[in-house]
Amino acid sequence: MAKLWAGRFGNDTSVLLDEFNASLPFDKNLWEEDIQGSCEHAKMLYSIGLLEIQELDSILKGLAEIREEIEHNKFLFNIKDEDIHMAIESALSQKIGNAGKRLHTARSRNDQVALDFKLYCRKHNIALQSLLSELIATLLHIAKEHTHTLMPGMTHLQHAQPISFGYHLVAWCVALKRDIERLQASYHRSNDCPLGSAALAGTPYGNERENLAKSLGFTHASLNAMDSVSQRDFALDILYDIAMVMLHISRIAEELIMWSSYEFGFVSFSDGFSTGSSIMPQKKNPDVAELLRGKSGRAYGNLMALLTTMKALPLAYNKDMQEDKEGVFDSIQTAYISLKILTQSLKELQINKENMLKMCQKGHLVATDLADFLVQECNIPFRQAHHITGICVRYAETQSKDLSKINPNDLELILQQEIIKLKQDSTQEQSIRLDNLTGENLTQVLDLENSMQKRNSLGGCASAEVKRQIHVLEQWLHKIS
Repeated sequence: MAKLWAGRFGNDTSVLLDEFNASLPFDKNLWEEDIQGSCEHAKMLYSIGLLEIQELDSILKGLAEIREEIEHNKFLFNIKDEDIHMAIESALSQKIGNAGKRLHTARSRNDQVALDFKLYCRKHNIALQSLLSELIATLLHIAKEHTHTLMPGMTHLQHAQPISFGYHLVAWCVALKRDIERLQASYHRSNDCPLGSAALAGTPYGNERENLAKSLGFTHASLNAMDSVSQRDFALDILYDIAMVMLHISRIAEELIMWSSYEFGFVSFSDGFSTGSSIMPQKKNPDVAELLRGKSGRAYGNLMALLTTMKALPLAYNKDMQEDKEGVFDSIQTAYISLKILTQSLKELQINKENMLKMCQKGHLVATDLADFLVQECNIPFRQAHHITGICVRYAETQSKDLSKINPNDLELILQQEIIKLKQDSTQEQSIRLDNLTGENLTQVLDLENSMQKRNSLGGCASAEVKRQIHVLEQWLHKIS
């Protein structure tokens, strides 16, 4: 079968070139968008008088038959057609004759592929937003149940301050919210339709690009034909957006892996989302989370691959740009399965509140509270309060106890001794107050629950504030749904 562009050539291309040149094995994923674009293009050609009504009807009917054949796996893809555009156009011409050969008037494969690929990215952008919304909703549902469940908040992977498990999950949600907002912004930037740009310079046919754009779901036609067929910003945008999604998923996965270890014991994956060992019968491995963590690398690689492809291309279209699709297809599918399995595994996650509380009793999580108490109640400058609290922590470690477990009366004596030394050395001795330095007050200071609840500043971890954050996120999800 002769190629649609073969008129200028005296001999057939080599079989090896056919194989090397063809994109059909992967760009057939764009068949639905190609048919959609061709239908609207045909209607536009009719509107400007380049097709008769009978030709338009024949084209639309033929494309509908091809759609049905592809949907039912009855369509024969031939690598000699090179790409999905040629495959569909060839099949259409065989079905309906000359009317099918008129379809390519006023367009090029350059603007055709730009349209198909952009439609594909926009469709999956919306789908990814939906999957992210479901993940956030799942996390918020769990967070609601754990606004009082104490766990150690960490910095440098060292125990820092007591927070709630719900608060930690809300932090994940806020990152995922940014992922949705990035996708929304990318969708908005891709609202210009390239169809009608032709090869690079527009067409002499006077095609109605603005109406065509709106019929395809865009808000407007692209401004410059050469840029339209030359750029793949929309593909890079979705690759970057997915890379960020996978980054956040990887960080979530890393914490789930740590928390599911015996050393932490905070959570346990259900049997349905765990695997075993081929040699060690006792093992229950968090393979889901490990795979989620690992798949971030391929998303980064796909982004870097397309950036590298595009970085030095002259305007307008170049065959290098055929390399733009496989990475996008792969990243989208990777993000789909990752979001779906993370959401489902979280729904079955077992949470061990007792182990979380036990871990809060290690690492002196209330140390900052003691320093804050010395500042607020004793009027000691924070830097000096920090130093005195450090001495108290050192004492607790000599007793092999957590600071929260030190007898408040013993702690009162230590503080009195250190404050007396401070008053002797300080020019502010008159301003230092000792009235509130009592064992009863220190009992409150050393209480883990009290420590968490005191942090009620905007964005803090107090239960009421976490519930407010959950409400804000739920309202936002409702707004975008």
